Amino acid sequence: MRNWIAQADRDSGRRSDGLTSAERDELVRLRRELRVAKLEVEILKRAAAYFAQENVLPNDLHRPVHRRPCRRSAVRLVAG
Repeated sequence: MRNWIAQADRDSGRRSDGLTSAERDELVRLRRELRVAKLEVEILKRAAAYFAQENVLPNDLHRPVHRRPCRRSAVRLVAG
């Protein structure tokens, strides 16, 4: 009962030794938003790491592949 009276005094401005109900609600909301934002950042970091790892090629695949153009298919297309 004493806590309720003290909180009512804070809300009305008669006491200044703690947070008002509105300030406490805002603090709860902001902490929740921060927790969600941190979770989203962690998910994005993990996704970026996953996709970066997927795009890495083994060393033997980094060398360019030189192929001679197939002349027969070009001749067949023109002649055909």
